[in-house]
Amino acid sequence: MAVYIALNLETFDFGSGLGAELAPGGPQPDVLNYAWRDWGNRVGAWRLRDLFESLRLPASVLANSRLYGDCPGLIEAFRSRGDEIVAHGRTNAERQGDLDEAAERRLIAEATEILTREEGRAPAGWLGPWISQSPVTPDLLAEAGYRYLLDWCHDDQPTWFATRTKPILALPYPQELNDIPAIVARKETGWEFAQAIIDGFDEMLAQSASAPLVMGIALHPYIVGQPHRLRPLRAALAHIAAHRDRIWLTTAGEIAAHVVDRGIPEG
Repeated sequence: MAVYIALNLETFDFGSGLGAELAPGGPQPDVLNYAWRDWGNRVGAWRLRDLFESLRLPASVLANSRLYGDCPGLIEAFRSRGDEIVAHGRTNAERQGDLDEAAERRLIAEATEILTREEGRAPAGWLGPWISQSPVTPDLLAEAGYRYLLDWCHDDQPTWFATRTKPILALPYPQELNDIPAIVARKETGWEFAQAIIDGFDEMLAQSASAPLVMGIALHPYIVGQPHRLRPLRAALAHIAAHRDRIWLTTAGEIAAHVVDRGIPEG
């Protein structure tokens, strides 16, 4: 079984645009919710980096391209660990599925150009802000050179998507073991979320005896970086790390490369 951590590093517009809410927001500028999300980049992300270091866990960092300017040094701190940097649009104040094809192509091109310049290599994978796609998103990503996308969580194994040019790989990205739906939407506590991670891991590990599986865990610093949620998360990730001899602790990009290198039929 392959296990990867998807850490979402995101930036938001002050006074406009989309953003997760801790509490119902008032008139703009919505200081309460904006500051809560901003805390994630100022404090929570660094605590999660320390946690990953202590447990020797790799991460796939899903990064908005505007973060290089908004939060200098943040993506670089994860790059220094050798973590994978995955494209996650320009900012999480917008959804690419709301755009026409030309505007969406420009969004993808802009984010890709910035990440390529800053990281010295083109990103292999993409997750749309808010897991938003238009009918042509897989086509545009394949045309932009992407090898895999994370928006589709319809299987526990990688699957191939046909596009108008060449196939692109869809890797399982968690919708349930994801702190936004779990904690913000379903109002789970930190301990309930951690127990769900443990239960999901244990069951998938047993199921992987008969078929190879991919398990992802999606995290946002402004949610699980909070001290009262960080402690239970540490317990859940330690439980997984204790089984490292039985699983493949890796990144989304390494999983995609493994699938491609094995020559699994495309289409």
